[in-house]
Amino acid sequence: MSTFADIIHLLTETPIFFVAIIGLTWGILGGALPGISASITMALVLPFTYTMDPAQAIALLACVYIGAEYGGSIPAILIRTPGTNSSAATVIDGYEMNRQGRAGEALGISLMSGVVGSLFGLAMLILLTEPLSWLALAFTPASYFGLGILGLSVISSMSSGSLLKGLAAAVVGLMISTVGTDPISGVTRFTFDIPDLLGGIEPVLVMVGLFALTELMSQSGSLNTLKLNASIRIKLPSLALMNKLKRSQFIGCILGLFEGLTPGGGGSIAAFMSYNEARRWSKTPQLFGKGSEEGVAAPETANNTVASTAMIPLLSFGIPSSNSTAVLLGGLLMHGLIPGPRLFEQSAQVIDSIYVGSFIAIIAQIGIGILILPACIWLVNRPRYYRSGFIFALILSGIYTLNNSTFDLGIALMLGLVGYLMRMTRFPVLPMILGVVLGHMVESSYRRSLVLSGGDLRIFLEDPISLGLLSLAFIFIFFSLVREFREARKAKLKEVHS
Repeated sequence: MSTFADIIHLLTETPIFFVAIIGLTWGILGGALPGISASITMALVLPFTYTMDPAQAIALLACVYIGAEYGGSIPAILIRTPGTNSSAATVIDGYEMNRQGRAGEALGISLMSGVVGSLFGLAMLILLTEPLSWLALAFTPASYFGLGILGLSVISSMSSGSLLKGLAAAVVGLMISTVGTDPISGVTRFTFDIPDLLGGIEPVLVMVGLFALTELMSQSGSLNTLKLNASIRIKLPSLALMNKLKRSQFIGCILGLFEGLTPGGGGSIAAFMSYNEARRWSKTPQLFGKGSEEGVAAPETANNTVASTAMIPLLSFGIPSSNSTAVLLGGLLMHGLIPGPRLFEQSAQVIDSIYVGSFIAIIAQIGIGILILPACIWLVNRPRYYRSGFIFALILSGIYTLNNSTFDLGIALMLGLVGYLMRMTRFPVLPMILGVVLGHMVESSYRRSLVLSGGDLRIFLEDPISLGLLSLAFIFIFFSLVREFREARKAKLKEVHS
């Protein structure tokens, strides 16, 4: 009864309904813009949540994530350009349906499959998150150190490019996290007598700089050649068609759950896996690639499932499995919220807000998705320099509102340039962002462990959880090295034969 009373309180005495609708709407608009991924869409709004109530702020970010995963399918279907990475698989059959004059039908299938996947993902989030979080009660400082190292090693080893570049980016992130005041002794470090650095470099500045500003710099030299057909309208699938799609949607739900729980997984992997499995189990596999409704339903169900299930390891253990959940973790830490069982005990309203806000956004997605399509088409059809100028102004205003500081603007701009150089040299940015986000936990846990053991490093091997997590980290790195060695060997063999 207390949970039901909390839900009624959220719906009647807080603006959670409007927060969910605003987050969903912004997420769909951001996801519909090619190149502006779900994580960038979340990073753009992150600074504006600084002064919000923590529960409403986190619910807003979660709803933006849900909206962006659906919004990415709009340009994927209409112009063969995925709005988000996870919508890439939707292009295969979605655009083919558009060429056949069935764009409205493809958009409807995408919308309803997204709703099915989101509802399933939300159910798994509610059922699994709190029970898993209680495992964290057995964690010691040494265990938390191992958990942080595991998160960094998984993301570094699974990032595109070489393992060395991924690990180097993670180390740079850890170095940035040490700027400011020592968490144990209180001594200032690497501030260069600049008062603005006493509190360290906030993760939100790193996220906005490396995600949003870097993307703007990358797009600045390209021409706007995208044009959407303004006459397109969504056509919702019939009950008979939904019954036909249930096998593909089931596959998308299961693989979306698996990928959401897997560190380093994500919507794009789940989408392509679901597409392949749906084709394997389909009664008409020959239609895939030629405008198959199942080819749209499976990947859209999967990536929308991931939008909810990816929050399970985040809320339970504080380990983000994707760019978007890394931004969400930054939002939690920005409001002083630590993932784990204490979050469920001390900040239960935050968890309830995520559940209630997500449910509102998922149900409202049907109506909002239909109503907002003309706005998405209008926005994508604007010249790129107008859109980029608006987004750039939004970023700068959001950063400035954090502390009313022009110094923060300089930090974000500098990190945007760093991100651009990293992209040019093929260094992944996610390990660096996670290094900043997880740096405080890794360092403070390491230092506390040494205080408890009197400086004996064997504490990390004597603690069974720490030993297991560090062993997993070693395994991920080892197999990543083996994979890179094999790929390099294959490349050399091809050169010899050619």
